[in-house]
Amino acid sequence: MAVCFGSSSSSGGVIGVVLIFALLFAIVVEAHSPASAPAPAPTSDGTSIDQGIAYVLMLLALVLTYLIHPLDASSYGF
Repeated sequence: MAVCFGSSSSSGGVIGVVLIFALLFAIVVEAHSPASAPAPAPTSDGTSIDQGIAYVLMLLALVLTYLIHPLDASSYGF
């Protein structure tokens, strides 16, 4: 059985009946499904993650400063 949309005047009626059946089925399934449990509380908020990233970046800047500074200071010849 081949289905061709728009080939006859009754195909629009069939599509309409199928769509109405699908809508009613979705409503009935949704009404009988149990309510989902609420989401658990977050274990950490975004500020603690941001603070950890900031500490890592500050430590990286400190290490780079101590690595680059002797190279820079040696050119002055104190």
